[in-house]
Amino acid sequence: MIDIRQSKAYAKYLRSLGWTVERTAEINYFIKKVPPIGSILKIQRPAEIRMETIRKLCRKHGVFQIIVEPKTETDAKYLASSGFKLLKSTYLPSKTLQIDLTQTREQILRNFKKDARQAIKRGEGVYIKEYSTPDEIKIFRRGWKNSVKLTRFVPRLEQLIKLRESFPQRNSLFLASHNISGRIIGGALFTTSSHEESNYITYYWQAFTNKEGRSTLSQYSLLWRGILWAKKNGCKIFDFEGIYDPRFPNKSWLGFTHFKRSFGGYEVTYPGCYTKIQLPNTWQTKQLRTKSQ
Repeated sequence: MIDIRQSKAYAKYLRSLGWTVERTAEINYFIKKVPPIGSILKIQRPAEIRMETIRKLCRKHGVFQIIVEPKTETDAKYLASSGFKLLKSTYLPSKTLQIDLTQTREQILRNFKKDARQAIKRGEGVYIKEYSTPDEIKIFRRGWKNSVKLTRFVPRLEQLIKLRESFPQRNSLFLASHNISGRIIGGALFTTSSHEESNYITYYWQAFTNKEGRSTLSQYSLLWRGILWAKKNGCKIFDFEGIYDPRFPNKSWLGFTHFKRSFGGYEVTYPGCYTKIQLPNTWQTKQLRTKSQ
């Protein structure tokens, strides 16, 4: 199945954030200018590695760094043989959990751990609201900002609105849980590509919760609501968008990994992130040498 980073909707989203996007043979190539050095080329989970296309884009945009996050070990080996180096960290999660949504609702719930099922049962009375318009997303973000520490990253309002515009209607879902006084105590953001692109994967994109939200276990209800939404919309897979990977250890991921694992699913592992640094005219020089031989 197509990764969301290779969808037309995601290409539209990155364009709205100032990236140049070249789409060739249904593969997205993301280019970011870094004056005065040149540009960075980023390719994330493409269906295949097309080195000739990469060469052409490097010449066209004066690329000094290429970043590729391959889907398969075969592609990773090809990159390594082409001079790419494996980084010690990744941009996309290198390991994730996925749930098969073709199962019945009862089968999916049965695969959850006991504590997750109990938390969902306990949270049946929690008020959960969907946010979709720009004004509503502004409220959603304010609740997000008020729920987390100052050091925690929260996307800009403009970024969240553009995400919603790029993934409209049933292609994104902003949910928030509330306490009895109506204050937001937790939230979750889900995305899925256009159903016309044969993707059918819903992603648990981002989430937040405050102390009160954690005490009421409302994050379980939010996630369960997102899973049911994905299934209702015909998605085949629910992707948790990242769990802890000992190959690229980040201890801050251990807590939410434990939470995500309580929902069952199966692990999916990716090779990591590969990069190549070069002078902006390297590809052009190689081309001229090849032609003169």
